[in-house]
Amino acid sequence: MGNGTYFYFMLFENLGCIKYALFSLGFIFYCVILYFNVLIILAVVLERTLHQPMYILISCLSINSVYGTAGFFPRLLTDLLYDTHQISHEACLIQSFVIYSYASYELTILMLMAFDRFVAISKPLHYSNIITTRFLTLLIVIAWLYPMIFVGFGGLLTARLKMCGDKLFKVYCHNYEIVKLSCGNQNANNIYGLIVTITTIFIPLIFILYSYVKILIICQRSSQDFRSKAYQTCIPHIAILLNFSVALFCELTLSRFVNGEIPTELAVILSLEFIVIPPFVNPIVYGLNFPGIRKKIRHFIKASK
Repeated sequence: MGNGTYFYFMLFENLGCIKYALFSLGFIFYCVILYFNVLIILAVVLERTLHQPMYILISCLSINSVYGTAGFFPRLLTDLLYDTHQISHEACLIQSFVIYSYASYELTILMLMAFDRFVAISKPLHYSNIITTRFLTLLIVIAWLYPMIFVGFGGLLTARLKMCGDKLFKVYCHNYEIVKLSCGNQNANNIYGLIVTITTIFIPLIFILYSYVKILIICQRSSQDFRSKAYQTCIPHIAILLNFSVALFCELTLSRFVNGEIPTELAVILSLEFIVIPPFVNPIVYGLNFPGIRKKIRHFIKASK
C-alpha cells in the first residue's frame, strides 16, 4: 500500500444487528454531550457576571469537548451505519490530529485553571492585577497554539512514511497505530512521539500537581473559612483532572499492547474513555458545583420550555 490510499477499521467487521443499537446509543450520547457543553458555553458568553477567568476557562474546556467529539463521533456513527469502514490516508491523519490535539488542549487548559486557582488563593489581593483580560487571552492563545504545533508536526512526520499495511484495529485513527503500519524507518517518529508526550502531557501534569500541592499547603496554614472556600472552587477542577488523567493513562497504556493481548471489547472501552467520558462529565460537574453557571442553565432550560 502506498500513501494516498485507504485504511480499514477492522473492529467494525461482523457486528451484525448490534451495530444499530450501538449507533443509537452513540448518537444519543453525542447529542447529550453537545447539548450540555453548548449550554456551558452560552451561559458564560451571555451572562456578564460570568466573564471572569475561572468561568472563561471552563467554557474553553467545553469548546474543546465540542471540538474533540466532532473529530470522533461523526466518523464513528458513519462506520456503524454503513458496511464500508474505509478512510483515506489524509482523512485519517486529520482525525488523528484532532483527537491528539484535543487531549493536549484539555491538559493545557487544566494547567491554566490550576494556575488561576493558585494565584487566586496565594495572592487574593493582587489577583485582578495579575490575571488581567489581556494576560488571560495570551495564556489561552499559547495553550491552543503550543499543542497544535507539536501535534501537527508529528502528523507531518507520519504523513511522509510509506505504508505497508492498511488494517487499523481501532475505532478511530491513532497516530501510533498508523506509524506501526509503515515500512520505513520509524525512529524519528518514535523519538518525536516521546518528546510530544513529555511536552504536552507530563509537563502540564507536573505543573498542575505542583500548583495544587502549593494550594493545599497554603490552605493548611489558613483559617477554616478560607480553606472551605478554596476547596469549594478547587475540588471540581481536581475531579475533572483525575477523571481525564485516568482515561488518558488507559489510552497511553493500551496503545503499547499488541492486538489480541487483552479482550477486544475491554480495549475499545478503555481506549475511548478519554474522548467520551470527560466531555460528558465536565459540564455536569461544573453545572452542579458553580451556582452562577447552574442558575444560567436553569434559565435556558425554562426558556426552552
